Amino acid sequence: MEQIARLGRPSYVWRSGQTRRWQMIVRWGRLERVRRVLDAGTGVGLYLRAFAEAGVPLVVGTEYEFSRAFRAAAHPGCRAVQAAERLPFPDASFDLVLSHEVLEHVGDDRLAAEELVRVLRPGGRAIVFVPNRLWPFETHGIFWRGTYYFGNVPLVNYLPDVWRNRLAPHVRAYTAAGLRRLFDGLPVRIIHHGQIFPGYDNLVSRRPRLGRLLRALTYGLERTPLQLVGLSHLLVVERT
Repeated sequence: MEQIARLGRPSYVWRSGQTRRWQMIVRWGRLERVRRVLDAGTGVGLYLRAFAEAGVPLVVGTEYEFSRAFRAAAHPGCRAVQAAERLPFPDASFDLVLSHEVLEHVGDDRLAAEELVRVLRPGGRAIVFVPNRLWPFETHGIFWRGTYYFGNVPLVNYLPDVWRNRLAPHVRAYTAAGLRRLFDGLPVRIIHHGQIFPGYDNLVSRRPRLGRLLRALTYGLERTPLQLVGLSHLLVVERT
């Protein structure tokens, strides 16, 4: 559990939520043009494998935890190396970089953003998913009196920083402005920035009708101002 708190808990199973995010990656990443992809913080390589199966010629992932990197590299057509914020690649190496729910866990998120941009070729895009500070639950659990409790904890992210960071010192949650500030002064332009709701896959498996209804209702909110309280930010930037 302490490792989950420190490094996050990667997805091990591909479900509806991953399918929907993959569709966003294909769309905003213009995958039909892409020949070189980096999945920075690939976990066990679910999206890495999806890129390879989509026919991208060069698919590379980085992962801080060696055992996860080893598992990701086992997917056919995939390569993975152990790395954290600093990426072991030359400038302008990739057409597309994915950072999926990773920046909230790294030691230096500004450095990580700089590195995502550095390894992009001009005209290449970075697709970034991170937790939204306005989502009503802290999905990474909290520390209480020195003990870590995993799970969804309500209203933690609505607390002032000094209290929120005592309960969740292991993970960040971003406001829209805070996320965009990571890319201030870097040679990029913002292509898209919005918030998305979860797939509710666990709820759908237990109570299908309720889960599908909630999924349909909240996906509809993404086309309204209430998207601001979605689970995650989706930010797309293009290297200038």
